[in-house]
Amino acid sequence: MPRQPREGSALRAAPLLLLFFIPPAPSSPSSNLRPLEPGGAAPPRLVRGPGGLGRARLPEEPAWTRSRSSDTPYELPEHIPMEGPLQTFVHVCHENGQWMSQLPENLWDIPLYNLALPGSHDTMTYCLDKSSAVSANESKLVKFLNKCLPCIVHPIIMKWSITQVLTVTEQLEAGVRYLDFRIAHKANDPSMNLYFVHMVYTTVTVQDILWEILRWLETHPQEVVIIACRNFDGLTKRLHNHLVACIKEIFQCKLCPRNVVPTLRTLWHLGHQVIVSYEEEMELGKHCELWPPIPYWWGNKTSTRALIRYLERMKRMGRPGKFFVAGINLTENLRYILVHPFGSLKKMTLQSLPCLKIWIKQQYPGPKRKCINIIAGDFIGNNDFVKDVIELNTKINPPLLCQSEVEQIAFNSQLPNL
Repeated sequence: MPRQPREGSALRAAPLLLLFFIPPAPSSPSSNLRPLEPGGAAPPRLVRGPGGLGRARLPEEPAWTRSRSSDTPYELPEHIPMEGPLQTFVHVCHENGQWMSQLPENLWDIPLYNLALPGSHDTMTYCLDKSSAVSANESKLVKFLNKCLPCIVHPIIMKWSITQVLTVTEQLEAGVRYLDFRIAHKANDPSMNLYFVHMVYTTVTVQDILWEILRWLETHPQEVVIIACRNFDGLTKRLHNHLVACIKEIFQCKLCPRNVVPTLRTLWHLGHQVIVSYEEEMELGKHCELWPPIPYWWGNKTSTRALIRYLERMKRMGRPGKFFVAGINLTENLRYILVHPFGSLKKMTLQSLPCLKIWIKQQYPGPKRKCINIIAGDFIGNNDFVKDVIELNTKINPPLLCQSEVEQIAFNSQLPNL
């Protein structure tokens, strides 16, 4: 089974010497960032919908009283730009902590790979170690420059590597059910400790986070979490055995074997709460508790338009048969960094959310070619991302229906430059 292409960073291959000419950031915000005005729109109010699902409702919206058949497709209003103003609020909606247990009964027999599940991209980057050495997987040039000029290089690496600010428990409580774990072993570390990595290593170990997830699951017995173990930088066969043993020891009977059709009713009956996908073929053959790697649609784009165009092209090609991820995360490149000397991945992401929010609302979960499953993004506590993905499940009315051609045409007509 071939490995999926790794998601990269422009900093890995970019000549960082060019970045040394970037002046220091000003003390005041950049003039092109428009803060929310005091008289701006009120934040969305949270209401309850069918099956207990929460929904973000703007003040001018009517209450959620429409039936499934009266829903109209969400369109892209002309006044919403493709790259929106910076939004800085982070909202953890604790209503979503139990959202799976609150789904209506007609969804309990649908496999999880035919439901809409919110996920976080590079889940563990909220705790990257500022004093960490650069990952052994990075280029020799990056490691050399970081060692010689850490005061210049390391801040650049950090501001383009952090993709989340909420802890793993906060992400789960916010409703995230897909965790993207990039696992690594530090070079020259004689211990068996494993860490998470995205250019640099995290302050916490993999084992500690697995225990933290278990504690959360024990207080949320009807919630199911998908853990994607990926990359495995520096892991030997011995370390793989150690990692799998830790996973099995910690989760025990909560692990769902890959021969089980993962519907909520089945998982609740069997007591399974964890699905672990593992990006190492040798280990899959030895452990029935490990699922195959979950395909991740990574656009590797710097603009929202290009990312949406990529995702729509992937949908036309047809969804995989089981779990897969549509990544709505943008990716910087050297040119983007040079053009935005005071930027960061966070600013890049938050400015794209208004348009991506509308694209998300256009999607349908289900088994058909153009349907979606997991949607994963960066900085998941912003702009009601999680609630919007969860709400897609209200469109399911078995037999499953996917997005109509009329709705697709309506959406595309608003994006003439895609």
